[in-house]
Amino acid sequence: QVQLVESGGGLVQPGGSLRLSCAASGIIFGGNVMSWYRQAPGKQRELVAVITTVGSANYADSVKGRFTISRDNAKNTVYLQMNSLKPEDTAVYYCNTYRLGTAYWGQGTQVTVSS
Repeated sequence: QVQLVESGGGLVQPGGSLRLSCAASGIIFGGNVMSWYRQAPGKQRELVAVITTVGSANYADSVKGRFTISRDNAKNTVYLQMNSLKPEDTAVYYCNTYRLGTAYWGQGTQVTVSS
């Protein structure tokens, strides 16, 4: 059974930083592409960052230069380091992966950027 458990969200002031974590189980973690998505109130879920099995990363234009995705295959964990946070980064952040063609999601972690 695939499980993804996010943590690390919270309230931060504009310009601040947070690091999100996503612990995965039920998959061969090193063989899976891992992604972070986010969904703001009233908006569709959008892709934020993706990291391949060999560590190559891609980002949404809105977060390039501010966010960094990384993975620790020994810990079955993917991270999202978020710097220079803006109010428009406020959203629920979700971890995502696929196994045998099925998408799996974590429960989400709330990030609120506000003064």
